[in-house]
Amino acid sequence: MIEPISKIVIAGGGTAGWMTAAALSNTLQNTCEIVLIESDEIGTVGVGEATIPQMSVFNHSLGIDEDDMLACTQGTIKLGIEFVDWSHLGSRYMHPFGLTGVKTGMVPFYHYWLKQREVLASQGKEIPHIDEYCLNTCAARKGKFTRPTMQDKSPLRDVSYAFHFDAGLYAKYLRDYSEKRGVIRQEGKIVKTNLRPEDGFIESVALEKGEIIKGELFIDCTGFRALLIEEALKTGYEDYSHYLPCDRAWAVACENPEAPAPYTRSTARTAGWQWRIPLQHRMGNGHVFSSQFMSDDEAVNILLTNLEAKALADPRLIRFKTGRRKKFWNKNCVAIGLSSGFLEPLESTSIHLIQMGIAKLIYLFPDKQFREIDSKQYNEKSILEFERIRDFIILHYHATQRSDSEFWNYCRNMAIPEYLSKKISLFESSGRIFRKDEELFSEAGWFAVMNGQGIKPKTWHPFVDNMPKDKLTSLLGNTRNNINRIANGLPSQQEFIARHFPANL
Repeated sequence: MIEPISKIVIAGGGTAGWMTAAALSNTLQNTCEIVLIESDEIGTVGVGEATIPQMSVFNHSLGIDEDDMLACTQGTIKLGIEFVDWSHLGSRYMHPFGLTGVKTGMVPFYHYWLKQREVLASQGKEIPHIDEYCLNTCAARKGKFTRPTMQDKSPLRDVSYAFHFDAGLYAKYLRDYSEKRGVIRQEGKIVKTNLRPEDGFIESVALEKGEIIKGELFIDCTGFRALLIEEALKTGYEDYSHYLPCDRAWAVACENPEAPAPYTRSTARTAGWQWRIPLQHRMGNGHVFSSQFMSDDEAVNILLTNLEAKALADPRLIRFKTGRRKKFWNKNCVAIGLSSGFLEPLESTSIHLIQMGIAKLIYLFPDKQFREIDSKQYNEKSILEFERIRDFIILHYHATQRSDSEFWNYCRNMAIPEYLSKKISLFESSGRIFRKDEELFSEAGWFAVMNGQGIKPKTWHPFVDNMPKDKLTSLLGNTRNNINRIANGLPSQQEFIARHFPANL
């Protein structure tokens, strides 16, 4: 007999809280009371301003118009992430979201490029970079963008994109969406969590001014404080800082020095990296670093020295510890967002993890019995997602030739998880990449980063040798020329913005 949940309490607002409220209110359609508690006095971290393409799925599921969302959040388009100085000083590559090359049956296009690279090198000829075969990358570097077309066999069909947006404006946008669908916003600070003595489940939370908010399902979106999942339920934390030693970030916005580029940039520094996220009205910047290898003062000086335009405020320091909760769902509490754990924003996965936490909660949504098998499945899946993304981020640090600082020496020589080690070894041996257990990043994404970081396979797929040399040369040459021609003909992102939301200009 199902005993439906009648009241959900979401502790905390921000991106995580309002994404959760929006999705649940859209799904439950007023069949359950939803209360979101947040305080105007408590700020949010607010560095989640870059996303990955799966964000479109979330917006579409809510019936959100993409142009309206971008207009209201000062958003821009993101075709990929450029990595500067990661492999070695002077290096530069793109992790694009779209297809590289053309579809070549069962063998990925990059294997044909790997062979051609060796052929040209043996002849002493110039080797075209893999980026020249990807429309996303070519368009990004030229500041161009258009939405995908349904035209068969056109590279435009395979354009994949995400967004940059003001995280505070996005939370505000979803708050309006949620309140129109019945979500009740309760202003106040949570000062105490009351547990049921018989089973340790959360019964209610007490606010600073004395209000008691009862509920049946509690969702912790209180950020790093983790007031419910950790402070009250003592869930425990799995520390990843051995693999990911960065533990602080300075963040600051600056004026836009130029028309916003349709990609995120990550530039490696002496003990971390600096992000650059272009919005319509400003540029988001931050310096992620390890306090073990650099002082706060030195880190903020590096950030400010490398700003491209005037800062719009004083930098703010964010402290964090990479890792995750030992349980994401404990008793009648589900942690979503920073309360569940933190993986630095190198690959813009923070908002995606919020999205996936919500999706799993909806799929495994409990009744009042809170069956352990559901929470166990939620936790197993969440741990796997965190670990696979963690390993992908570790790859950027570990696969480096940099030896110009103690930080990079540590990263290059540190022990890495077995899964990542095996993945690198397989690629080095034969150029092959396998995805496991529905992991987030695609084969193309793993190739982009492993190749960009300087990992060179000893050989390529043997089927590539079945293609005659003249046909191989033609395939690579025609693909490269076609990609460049199409990219040159696209409108600029600025033209896209002017056409779709001119009121923002």
